[in-house]
Amino acid sequence: MKSIATLAALLLIATPVAAQEATLYRGGTIITMDGDSPHMVEAVVAKDGRIAFAGDEKGARLAAGRDAAIHDLKGATMLPGFVDAHSHFAIAMQMAGGLDLWDKTLPPVTDIASLQGVIRDYIARNAIPRDGWVIVWQYDNEKLAEKHHITRAELDAVAADRKIVVLHQSLHALVANSAALAAAKLTDASQPPPGGMMLRDADGRLNGVLLEKSTFLMLAAMPQLTPEQKLARLDAAQQRYFAEGYTHAQDGATMPADLAFFTSPAAHKHLKIDLALLPLYTGLDALLARPDIRFGQYDHHVKLQGIKVILDGSVQARTGYFTRDYARGAPDGSHPWHGAPAMDQDAFNQLAKKVTQRGWQIFVHANGDAAIDMAIKGFDAAGITAADDRRPIVIHSQFQRRDQLADYKRIGVGPSYFSNHAWYWADVHRTNFPKEVVDFISPLRSARAAGLIPSNHSDYSVTPLDTRFMLWTSMARVSPTGVVSGPDERLNAYEGLQALTTGPAWQAFEENRKGRIKVGLLADFVILDKNPLTTPVDGIRDIKVLETVKEGESVWHAAR
Repeated sequence: MKSIATLAALLLIATPVAAQEATLYRGGTIITMDGDSPHMVEAVVAKDGRIAFAGDEKGARLAAGRDAAIHDLKGATMLPGFVDAHSHFAIAMQMAGGLDLWDKTLPPVTDIASLQGVIRDYIARNAIPRDGWVIVWQYDNEKLAEKHHITRAELDAVAADRKIVVLHQSLHALVANSAALAAAKLTDASQPPPGGMMLRDADGRLNGVLLEKSTFLMLAAMPQLTPEQKLARLDAAQQRYFAEGYTHAQDGATMPADLAFFTSPAAHKHLKIDLALLPLYTGLDALLARPDIRFGQYDHHVKLQGIKVILDGSVQARTGYFTRDYARGAPDGSHPWHGAPAMDQDAFNQLAKKVTQRGWQIFVHANGDAAIDMAIKGFDAAGITAADDRRPIVIHSQFQRRDQLADYKRIGVGPSYFSNHAWYWADVHRTNFPKEVVDFISPLRSARAAGLIPSNHSDYSVTPLDTRFMLWTSMARVSPTGVVSGPDERLNAYEGLQALTTGPAWQAFEENRKGRIKVGLLADFVILDKNPLTTPVDGIRDIKVLETVKEGESVWHAAR
């Protein structure tokens, strides 16, 4: 009887596993991304979250077994799930509150008056109480007819009795009204912290524009999401990524409160997407003091990937750090101006050594060529070489010089480029820098030729989370005025897809886990309505995501 009971218990335990079916994907174009040139297979079998077979359909049916679920692609194209090279996942939760200027239901914002109008309408529509906060996202002064920032006084004219903060699209600047400045305890006598700027009017009063580290003073005063609010918004955030075909996301500057939240059991319970966290360097010493901290290892779907360091600002906000001057001068109009570093070289050298000695990966934000020089010097000071395979990542590497490519190769740097700049800001950049400089932004093709493994990112919420648009900008490199920035740097479709799959997977030390359709790797897939390899360049951005699959489970599909 005891043996029978034991056998029965074993059968009960085994039943769910035995009943779990494999899924066979067939009936469309399946691009494996395995190799330097396109390779297709007829069918793929997913089982237990992994790829069990990739090859001909007859072999797939044998591998899947008679009880396999058949997923007929119906002519669609399947690729490995996209890997997010750099964005800010936490912002996807924060943006659920506030006024989003990307909202297509809003009237066009073309000048300061229309910006004031949509803020005024938002306050009325949402019955924002007196002394309440109004947070405005995706503001870009370059899109205004006046070509300058809205001011504190102009925001006061909208609602002096509410605290209004208008966040620049770059996330490196903001504009606050008087009530918000008072909430942050900022007065006309306040001085910017090192690495920050506070702009002033003709009378020497703060005009509300805060840049770089000065923005932290305001951000600290703004209302923060509670853990309960974050949990309520978590699924919507990951669904936003899944809708773009991402099966791996990044939070590119994780603050301590978000680090605690994302690593909590409550968040683990809800997360399905793989989420890589980059704790910000300002909390480095506290992390170094914790022996329990582990980088590079998943706990459920979350891992601490590396430490994020910021060396300069935003080129479109004219706070990037260069070896040449901005033709238009500083944000306050002064000349000459080539930007300023966010920290000095010695401080970065010491920081890079600390991170490297602990064996952690380092991610550095550097836009201007002088900031990139700083990154290279810091990596050298830390003794990093390509032979060490530490894979330091320079996020943006936006205005890289040709000579810096050889340094990247020597050190083993993975450049995470930002091809969307060619569309959104190349025309602005041309008002500050010569043609040959702007033509070399995000030099994806030159980086490949130098033997580097680049990736491409959206830096969401700096630009929209749109994987096909990113692919298109890497191929077209065109601005809204029709100017192509560096035609020799344009990628073909397969190369552009590598920058969304195999490139970022390698940069995250996950090339043997994701980014390709290959036996043993995760069954992470994106299914598109058209084949990017056969779609004309002009049609790339119109390709639609039909479905996203994470470890064999359909986690998002387009409305049917």
